[in-house]
Amino acid sequence: MMIRNNFQGYGWVTIALHWLSALAVFGLFGLGLYMVDLSYYDPWYRQGPYIHKSLGLLLLGATLLRLVWRFVNPVPKAPEGQGRMTQMAAKAGHGAIYLLLIALLVSGYLISTADGRAIDVFDWFSVPALVTGLNQQEEIAGTIHEYAAWSLIILALGHGLAALKHQFIDRDNTLGRMIAPSN
Repeated sequence: MMIRNNFQGYGWVTIALHWLSALAVFGLFGLGLYMVDLSYYDPWYRQGPYIHKSLGLLLLGATLLRLVWRFVNPVPKAPEGQGRMTQMAAKAGHGAIYLLLIALLVSGYLISTADGRAIDVFDWFSVPALVTGLNQQEEIAGTIHEYAAWSLIILALGHGLAALKHQFIDRDNTLGRMIAPSN
């Protein structure tokens, strides 16, 4: 069982973090869209944000772990025959995904802690409010959160379509490398 990445492909840790992050991002996006229209008397009015914040903070932790893991593991070589422009576009796309993900998660934290209260994560632990009292903190962070969420979803969909194109049209096993490790 290949845990770490090598120059031929990704290991199980990278693959698991990738797919768990994708599931969390799309799940949190859907829940966020659902929560926007909840009325005060809806049973999900409090439960939705509680789940959204908890999963968001867990995703922040997983993202930080993922970035550390990325820097301590080799990056697999690009599939054979992939052009330089394609490789540069892939690097830029991955960088943009990470940047948007961090902006999204940090802005969500700033929205939730603007009033100075900690965020309770599934009754397991609390994350304190480290930054509070900034002028219009909740409003500015909310705007960033919304734009980052939509941008990330659009970019992630493009990322998925590009992976499918590489797998089924170019037949270079780009998607296959992120599904199961190669030895």
